Amino acid sequence: MRWIGIDPGLRTTGFGVIDVNGQKLTYVASGTIESGDPTKGLPERLGILYAGIKEVLETYHPESAAIEEVFLNVNPRSTLILGQARGAVIAALVSEKLPVAEYSALRVKQSIVGTGRAAKPQVQEMVKRLLRLNRAPETDASDALGVAICATHHAQLPKTLTEIAATKKRNK
Repeated sequence: MRWIGIDPGLRTTGFGVIDVNGQKLTYVASGTIESGDPTKGLPERLGILYAGIKEVLETYHPESAAIEEVFLNVNPRSTLILGQARGAVIAALVSEKLPVAEYSALRVKQSIVGTGRAAKPQVQEMVKRLLRLNRAPETDASDALGVAICATHHAQLPKTLTEIAATKKRNK
């Protein structure tokens, strides 16, 4: 199964694509989409993000998507703008009929590093190790890969629990 993870942002949106086969995770691609000159209008920049995600989807054909949830900033305007960028990304994902899972940054860090208070370099290092990469991807791409990895862990959990229950039942 192929997953795309998204770390949304107005200036820079990270994406990460991985393949999952059982417990094996395989890196496919990662990168960032830049919304362009900050002096451009918000609608134009949101359109750039939408088009960029559509291009990534057309290139890598993921089957499922996961996106990081918005966190509340001290500045309400920043939170609102991030929410709009996230909306543009979700619209692009849904336009391709992809199921979209949402995870908080805390949940992603817990899933990848084991603690919700992990620093970005810790997330980068664990993404590098989990995907057996020679070097850690840039921060936004690494965060997006972390979202995809988190989603695969949560998607596999019900199946794993069912298998454990079936094994226990057989062993009684």
